[in-house]
Amino acid sequence: MYVDGFVLAVPKKNIAAYRRVARKAGKIWIEYGALEYKECVGEDLDIKGVLTFPKGIKVKKGETVVFSWISYKSRAHRDKINAKVMADPRLAKMPHPMPFDHTRMMYGGFKPIVDL
Repeated sequence: MYVDGFVLAVPKKNIAAYRRVARKAGKIWIEYGALEYKECVGEDLDIKGVLTFPKGIKVKKGETVVFSWISYKSRAHRDKINAKVMADPRLAKMPHPMPFDHTRMMYGGFKPIVDL
């Protein structure tokens, strides 16, 4: 298993538009073989005593956090799927600008160390 993780600041007024884009993108990832594609909007984000996602990504007034992940069989599997997804012409048809500031997106690839 391998997981790509994402954290984004999305204007609350753009959540519906973000959902539409994410659903289209997710279908492409799944079509090419991703095992799982999840997009989650922040709900319980005001936790005392820890660095919260809103503080970590420095959300602005009127924004919320979206936490997302895509899972794959392996890192090599991820690389093959992402190459196909990035070459897919349907991605070029996605809205521009996107309904979030992509320069503030946090991203990384992760190898699970516990998988129950």
